[in-house]
Amino acid sequence: MSSKAQRSDAEWRAVLSPEQFRVLREKGTEAPGTGEYNKHKADGVYNCAGCGAALYKSTTKFDSGCGWPAFFDAIPGAVVRHTDESFGMERIEICCSACGGHLGHVFKGEGFRTPTDERHCVNSVSMTFSAEK
Repeated sequence: MSSKAQRSDAEWRAVLSPEQFRVLREKGTEAPGTGEYNKHKADGVYNCAGCGAALYKSTTKFDSGCGWPAFFDAIPGAVVRHTDESFGMERIEICCSACGGHLGHVFKGEGFRTPTDERHCVNSVSMTFSAEK
């Protein structure tokens, strides 16, 4: 059996919805304001929709008004950063460290009153949510 991190495209397509595959595996982006977790407010943990790894605690989520769920920090070791030079600009892409699934991008220095002055702009379709018990 393949590990979660080393699945073929066919294996990923079998376990992800077409939209999850487009975003997580093909680095797509969902339309702003359409995601399930954009205005979601509950205590718990946001997990990778691809492999189930814990990514963000609800205590780091904030309303940035950007149209996507925003977090000021990830669970330590959960997210890796890469330089993304697509669309003629340089951004910081964030991916699940366990399976490599595309989550979104990090923006720095926007002046949000958060401990890190970062905004992790994450596609809702890249995540699932587990409520605190």
